[in-house]
Amino acid sequence: MKKKLALLLSLGLCVSTMTITASADEEKTYKIGVCQLMEHDALDAAYNGFVEGLKEAGYEEGKNLEIDMNNAQGDQSNCATIAAKLKNDGCDLVFAIATPAAQACANEITDTPILISAVTDPAASGLVDSNEAPGANITGTSDLTPVASQIEMIQKLVPDAKTVGVFYTSSETNSKLQADMAIEAGEKLGYTMETYTVSQSSEIQQVVESMVGKIDALYIPTDNLLASNMPTVSMVANQAKIPTICGESGMVENGGLITNGINYFDLGVLTGKQAAEILEGADPATMPIEYCPEDSYTYTVNEDTAAEIGIEIPEEFLQDSEEVETEASTETAEETETESESAAE
Repeated sequence: MKKKLALLLSLGLCVSTMTITASADEEKTYKIGVCQLMEHDALDAAYNGFVEGLKEAGYEEGKNLEIDMNNAQGDQSNCATIAAKLKNDGCDLVFAIATPAAQACANEITDTPILISAVTDPAASGLVDSNEAPGANITGTSDLTPVASQIEMIQKLVPDAKTVGVFYTSSETNSKLQADMAIEAGEKLGYTMETYTVSQSSEIQQVVESMVGKIDALYIPTDNLLASNMPTVSMVANQAKIPTICGESGMVENGGLITNGINYFDLGVLTGKQAAEILEGADPATMPIEYCPEDSYTYTVNEDTAAEIGIEIPEEFLQDSEEVETEASTETAEETETESESAAE
């Protein structure tokens, strides 16, 4: 009996040791909750870049990562609901895309690391103590664009311009900050700067129509509401021959004329790599807000828009620029290809 008992105890100890070893070898699956303000090219690119940045750092969905993606569809009350949900879901990290989403998560979540992106100035938005030393559970990346140099482009695009409109959503602190920067830059260049604002999408067409005959060029910062409704803006502005200088490339792709700015996918990659550092033990309180390097800024030109409004793009803006492929240019390319095939036959 004693020998049998000793044997059973020995087998039990062996099984227990094997179980502990197997558990230690299993890789932990981390859960990341995402709150994105709305769908448009820039924010979508930031999210996709974030996933790519995590993948490059060794974190991939289906292996050691679970991502709970939530889109507020432009409704700030939805952001608050999503933030409360993520708080209760036991996430290892939360990713908030755009200022209203970031503010909602910051108000609700205090004991889980939060990464933010597509926020121009996190400190000015009340999200961190300072951009150099965030000080709590929040850090991330800024989408601050070279606003002054974007305004300077007007000098070569519209040499005779005297009045420049600045158009943004009044409730977006992100946009108001950039609008103030644009006004200051424009006044230094001698322009009369006229401000136009909206609070909801239904006002956009009427406000753009009110600009016709009053401005020589239009500047739109990285504004979420206007970015998601850029086809409406460009429909009116392009018909009125108003050149629109945009804060980011997605707006150019949807009818704007030109931008010189950051790549939101690259911004997302940068944020994803920050997330990997936090999952590995880094403290967000001591991680500075990061920015896309200036040497990564890219011109994006919509040549179809340029042709429609009758503006010749200076060569310096076309060098190393990304030309937008619009539906019209795709159709033209297909027609040319068809003609070439017919000629060959």
